[in-house]
Amino acid sequence: MNPETVNPEFRLWITSLPSTKFPVNILQSGVKMTNEPPAGLRANMRRSYCLDPLSNATFFESCVQPIPFRRLLFGLVFFHALVQERRKYGPLGWNIPYGFDEGDLRISAMQLKLFLDEAAPPAATDSNSQLTSVSSKCSSHVPFNALRYTAGECNYGGRVTDDKDRLLLSTILGTCYCQELVDRGSGYSFLQSGVIHPPEDGPREDYLAYIDSLPLQQEPEAFGLHANAAITKDIRDTELMLSSLLAMSGGGADGSGAGAAAEAAAAEARVVGLVHEGLEKLPPTFDIEAVGIKFPVTYGQSLNTVLVQEMARYNKLCHVLRESLRSIAAALKGLLVMSSELEAAYRSISLNQVPELWKRVSYPSLKPLGSYLADLYRRLNMLASWAAAGEPPAVFWLPGFFFVQSFLTAGLQNYARKHSVPIDVVGYDYEMLGMDPAVYAHAPPAEGLYIEGLFLEGAGWDAAAKQLCESESKVLFVPAPVMWFRPKHMEQYAAYQHYNCPMYRTPDRRGVLATTGHSTNFVMFVRLPSQQKPEHWIMRGVALLTQLSD
Repeated sequence: MNPETVNPEFRLWITSLPSTKFPVNILQSGVKMTNEPPAGLRANMRRSYCLDPLSNATFFESCVQPIPFRRLLFGLVFFHALVQERRKYGPLGWNIPYGFDEGDLRISAMQLKLFLDEAAPPAATDSNSQLTSVSSKCSSHVPFNALRYTAGECNYGGRVTDDKDRLLLSTILGTCYCQELVDRGSGYSFLQSGVIHPPEDGPREDYLAYIDSLPLQQEPEAFGLHANAAITKDIRDTELMLSSLLAMSGGGADGSGAGAAAEAAAAEARVVGLVHEGLEKLPPTFDIEAVGIKFPVTYGQSLNTVLVQEMARYNKLCHVLRESLRSIAAALKGLLVMSSELEAAYRSISLNQVPELWKRVSYPSLKPLGSYLADLYRRLNMLASWAAAGEPPAVFWLPGFFFVQSFLTAGLQNYARKHSVPIDVVGYDYEMLGMDPAVYAHAPPAEGLYIEGLFLEGAGWDAAAKQLCESESKVLFVPAPVMWFRPKHMEQYAAYQHYNCPMYRTPDRRGVLATTGHSTNFVMFVRLPSQQKPEHWIMRGVALLTQLSD
């Protein structure tokens, strides 16, 4: 394309997904445009009613079952706004932020009308005078299974890759596509908070008027979340802003003069202190050979293998830490050339961040550098104490394991071998105990594992009733009780009302499948007793965490 021969009025329109490989010069010289959903539930719902085909009077009025269509269409619009607005709450809203867009709403709305028209009884098409009588009985002529499948599995669900997010999506959709909405109309509330409910049946203008009467900004309860979710969102936004400022600053003083030199010298002194402290506190590597002799591989005790494997993983991590800290110390003295990798590690340490060099061989963690090292020392001490005692501890600190799944599988394997049953028919049943691990430290259980060190996010814990409860105001995380992971045949699980609570290793909850077939973040589901229905806690985004980010 020659600029001398191109028409001056020529313009090139390019659409692109966000990409770090996009040419910078095109971005600098071009006009950038983005089309994002309006902020706020009210603005989002109003915009949906102004989109084609919802804005078309013929489409809105021509359904053979008008009353169910208008009520379910309002439910679909609310569903569309809710799944988009939950993204701003981070992992409490969705594990992965999905790009739900107007196309999902359009096709779902057209399918809603199509299915209602096809499901209407033959009498509904005889004459217009019979529409009202048919509409009063139309609740039995709504194909909910087809509607939920097309919207929840194909249109919106086609974007969802996380199985926990898919469960949340189907739960939300179940409140918006349901028989009760068709039967009760304006008397139905989408959520327990009662904030949003359909307006009285009427023309499209009545729905717009009702949407305009909603508050401009909705509290988290309008999305099924606890009020504490607003604090989590604000903390997340602040951390994002600060990390962006750090990225733009370059990590140091680029100016000249005595002030910049003094700041650089202070940063270097900080790093030197942290490097020396780290080298002093890092314990010597574990003697894998000696531990292997003390804890040999036996048929009846798989935890011996877990201990040796965990020590090998931490030895690899400690080796990288020790060598990088020594190299940085030597480079600061002028005895070694500072490579780009060491320079990046130096900058991260000066900002109290875990260097990328360490993250490559580390367990998942979102902690800052100081907390990360303190957590690492505690993990190493747990393994050292286990080896020194000559037997597994009575209560296991679950967050201390590098590969949690191998430890949990070993517990099942011990049970399966003891009772000579296939391991694939064995699983964990869960018994909630007290809050103090010291009470159970005198002796291990006859079968299974005592677990401590977990945290609950999105809910509180009633220690007296030993069940989930609502979070206290401004309390984002609470310690989980000591739990007895009790291996049983799957057919022998205790029956009680519970919530299948997902357990994650870090608060961001996102993970990828590793070569082992396990997620790098998700661990397992734990059945927690609850008086509330599971859907309540699914909407709350309740999860167990093995570690926090502070």
